[in-house]
Amino acid sequence: MSQKNDDGKRSARARMLEERAKQDAKARKVRQLSAIGVALAVIVVAVVVGILIQNNRSSSYDAAKDAPAGAVGTNNLLIPVGASNAPSTLTVYEDPRCPACESFETTMKSTVNQLLSQGKIQVQYHIVSFIDRHDGGKGSKNGANALACAQNAGHFHNYHDVLYANQPQETDDAWADKSVLIGLAKQVPGLDTPDFESCVNDNRFGNWVTAVQADFDKSGFTSTPTVLLNGTPAYPTYNNEQISPANLVKWVDAANKGKQPASIPPASAAALASPTAHNNPAPSPSGS
Repeated sequence: MSQKNDDGKRSARARMLEERAKQDAKARKVRQLSAIGVALAVIVVAVVVGILIQNNRSSSYDAAKDAPAGAVGTNNLLIPVGASNAPSTLTVYEDPRCPACESFETTMKSTVNQLLSQGKIQVQYHIVSFIDRHDGGKGSKNGANALACAQNAGHFHNYHDVLYANQPQETDDAWADKSVLIGLAKQVPGLDTPDFESCVNDNRFGNWVTAVQADFDKSGFTSTPTVLLNGTPAYPTYNNEQISPANLVKWVDAANKGKQPASIPPASAAALASPTAHNNPAPSPSGS
């Protein structure tokens, strides 16, 4: 009988220890879940704060007064070059300090300009400025503002090609000095004016530059150049073919099959084909 009592007491202690172990494990799990919950809450708060900050920055932009003349698209963030009724659209995201953009421009500029002059495409530029964040400096933002100033004066296409033809090394923040950007405007007939100089020096389109960059940050694209032909990525490849001057012409002609190119007056066509040699007229529905 005594042996049975001892066995019963040990079994009871074993059950108590087992139950306590279960309770301890349950308590540890609750503490772990609580810690994870707190961490997730912190992350959510950080994301919400980031969105609110971004929205506040974007809310300072007023498209009606902050965008350069002739900008198009949602909130006037895009700069168009070429006929608005061209059958194809080439969308280009570029940073003024981006060396890959300079390489793209050096290789493809003549072909793009020829397609523009033939009324086959319109190019829509997103002038972004994120390299300043990575490399430090002000060259991207200053360059983007200067391009907006050139657009406002009706000389974007000319000045765009001049900037990329004279782009400093990415690590050389030469365009932090606004006088360099103003000096390059001397290569564009009619652009080097007191109004252009004050536009560059006063950062007149700074809110627009910030809004374009915020739009790029939300786009899902992460690098420049990003090039789309009628919404399909075309750089470095398009439907598994490498981009080249000949291939771009082939792709555009295929996309335009059965469609009429835009009709462009001869003077505007000549300016589009060789913008640095001409004083471009102001953008119009049928031309540049």
